[in-house]
Amino acid sequence: MTERLAAVAATLLGVDLADGARIAAELTRLAAAFPRPVRLGLGAAGGGFDVAARLLAGGALGRLDQPTREAVCTTLAARPAGRALVEALKLPLLLAAAAAGEAGRETPSSAGPGAPEPELNCVPADDWPHRSRVDAIVIGSGAGGAMAARELARAGLSVAVLEEGRRFTAAEFRRRRPADRFVDLYRDGGATVALGVPPVLLPLGRGVGGTTLVNSGTCYRTPERVLRRWRDVHGLALADPARFGPLLDDVERTLRVAPQPMDVLGRNGELALAGAAALGWRAAPLRRNAPGCAGSCQCAIGCPRNAKNGVHLNALPQACAAGAVVVTGARVDRVVTARGRAVGVRFGRRLLAAPLVVLAAGAIETPRLLFRSGLGRHPGLGRGLAVHPAVSVAGRFAEPVVAGRGVLQSVGVEELHDDGVLIEATAGPPGLASFVPPGIGRALHADLADSDRLATVGAMIADRPGGRVGAHLVRYRLARTDADRLRLAIVAIGRLLLAAGAREVLTGLAHRPYARSVAELRDAASTADARLLHLAAFHPTGSAAMGADPQRAPVDADGRLRGVHGVWVADASALPSCPEVNPQLSIMAVALAVARTAAAEFGQVSAAKASPATRTGRQR
Repeated sequence: MTERLAAVAATLLGVDLADGARIAAELTRLAAAFPRPVRLGLGAAGGGFDVAARLLAGGALGRLDQPTREAVCTTLAARPAGRALVEALKLPLLLAAAAAGEAGRETPSSAGPGAPEPELNCVPADDWPHRSRVDAIVIGSGAGGAMAARELARAGLSVAVLEEGRRFTAAEFRRRRPADRFVDLYRDGGATVALGVPPVLLPLGRGVGGTTLVNSGTCYRTPERVLRRWRDVHGLALADPARFGPLLDDVERTLRVAPQPMDVLGRNGELALAGAAALGWRAAPLRRNAPGCAGSCQCAIGCPRNAKNGVHLNALPQACAAGAVVVTGARVDRVVTARGRAVGVRFGRRLLAAPLVVLAAGAIETPRLLFRSGLGRHPGLGRGLAVHPAVSVAGRFAEPVVAGRGVLQSVGVEELHDDGVLIEATAGPPGLASFVPPGIGRALHADLADSDRLATVGAMIADRPGGRVGAHLVRYRLARTDADRLRLAIVAIGRLLLAAGAREVLTGLAHRPYARSVAELRDAASTADARLLHLAAFHPTGSAAMGADPQRAPVDADGRLRGVHGVWVADASALPSCPEVNPQLSIMAVALAVARTAAAEFGQVSAAKASPATRTGRQR
């Protein structure tokens, strides 16, 4: 694969063949974390470029000079399929280039080591007994799993948290290169994709703390309109604002949520605020769980100072203090049931018995585990996936911005939030692009060299649930109304950047990559083919939705999986619809409610079994 991709890397990134070979070697190394189909696809793509070069220029790509190689790729990109291939290859090549030192910058030093690592009772799966028993098993240690484990342990249950990933530390984050951290911290090396037209990149965190290890730290309370929908349409009594508010309060105290101070906000966020002020739009620094943030802009690859309060720094230590244990490297193969009841789980060659099993593996892995366990009979399971799809737009300014210096996700612009568009100033970690500039070859290389003058802003839309999680694949169909909303988002971000003083807007649209006025921006967005949009999604929800209607919802309104006793769901998959904001607080609040109900029910069952009447009955 390395040899085939060397010439492709040199051509697309505008470097010489020797540097292309180094980048291709880095990509081959990093791709070891990718799923096999992705690795095969990368190799096939390299071969495809070679075939195109032979047909169009009469020789292998690596034997052509740079202008001819670029001409071949430009011709290839003129066709829709070829354009999609070129754009799909740019992101992994830029990741590899960052690792090779071609397109990256040094990671800024953080102001001291930050907060110490908390005490966690972690046991590697290989050291766990082959047969054991606890009161409750929680599968997944992210936002939902950590909160569920804490509540169950505090209620007096013996709890084992099973986590597929390993424990990471801030010292490790300070020591390692950004690209290496990226492929380690994300499932499939960050290459998880929902298939569709367009495809949607789905980065999913994997490690003790789950996606809270790598999220932006943004903490929005669930909007009341969303809670009313969950209560009135889906029948969730727990979503009544009067009941849900105290749950959110508990979560905010746990995470130490507060507005982001301005002192480390960074120029990227300051420009977003300036643009909003010029337009008269509602905007403010985001509320975050990051006390002591030093603005290192590394949230997405692990905070090097433990300043971002992921659940591995609070809810999980609190669970362990109450007696819970976290088993790392434990990929659960199946939930074991007998006579319609949960009796435990299997992971590897180990059987862990428990009458209560809480699934908190996330909106992709929870339904997959249920399918593997033979518990996927409900027709709604795996369906109803919303992903909160996002686009990114950049503005080029006369002065340096250095977007990677400051808070990664710093400012929220809520002017269009009631229309389903939430704008957030979001930069990429140093050396890793959050926005991929247009073009190929020497033009792309020049844009990358000038990237310090780019400010980047993203927007997420409240989408219809158009996705489906299968046993092996994730599919997503972008609704036409959501495509229109994404076009609206692109125009809105462009207006924001122009109002802040940007000389031009980099639209992220292949057919019209630059706009220098609002009129050009609107024309570019209105003529954009939705099938060619560059989409990523960081908030998949709804694939095992809670609801009062047993025909529609695989999980009941309290969190019980229908069709089996003792299995509960307490993660993003249970949310009935897109929460319209970054979902961390919503997930944790729902998990808190589900775990309290599960613990109370467990206590009632245990008390009934221990009662004198029950014992007398058994003797008879």
